[in-house]
Amino acid sequence: MSNPGTTQDVMNYAIALGDDALVLGQRLSEWCSNAPFLEEDLALANVALDYIGRARMFYGYAAELEGRGRSEDDIAYLRDCREYRNLLIAELPRGDFAFSTVRQFLVDAWSLGFLEALERSADARLAAIAAKAIKESRYHFRRSRDWMLRLGDGTAESKRRVQDALEQLWGYTPELFGADAIEARLAASGVAVDRTALKAAWDARIDPVLAEAGLQRPVDSWAVSGGRDGMHTEHLGHMLSELQFLQRAYPGQQW
Repeated sequence: MSNPGTTQDVMNYAIALGDDALVLGQRLSEWCSNAPFLEEDLALANVALDYIGRARMFYGYAAELEGRGRSEDDIAYLRDCREYRNLLIAELPRGDFAFSTVRQFLVDAWSLGFLEALERSADARLAAIAAKAIKESRYHFRRSRDWMLRLGDGTAESKRRVQDALEQLWGYTPELFGADAIEARLAASGVAVDRTALKAAWDARIDPVLAEAGLQRPVDSWAVSGGRDGMHTEHLGHMLSELQFLQRAYPGQQW
């Protein structure tokens, strides 16, 4: 890690992974007091906290690598929309319960493969974060899988909503398996995950669940990307205006 270029790449990589976790965690937190019933309200809040905790670990590491005195809060609250590098699927609006369930299922299935690979990173700190996060992700996947089966094999209305959500989200999934220049350089040195190699395992995780739930896998007819390059949907800016409001309005305040 003595090479400045390598250090800069790892810092940016950690920030991107933190952005993925923070943005999805914020979306999940929007279910607090809005979930279908109390137990699910608490469950979603806990999953959201897992993601926020994951974001803190990645941001904290990035701040240490940068060495300029920024904190994890500075990274989370004092950047503009175009400086975020999260994958686009994380920033889409909460939608109905079926939409959030499907998104979580697709991301959870991906996260398992991603974190298993990141555990083998040549960067010990990234590997340690992955080792902690994967324990949570195993629970997340079991939970979202059970909901997919419950909704897909439920009423006609629940099946319709889940199938509609699959169609709406499917074009965002190819970005899960892309790689930007930073990731490509770091993957070559054994630090980052080669996301292009995760697709087959992801298919193997989701296809049996879709079949058991009586759901149709959507056709690969469209795809969007750009999150890692700072090109986002209009939804991220609105989300950040809420997430960052207090820190922007009252700079430096602490609990």
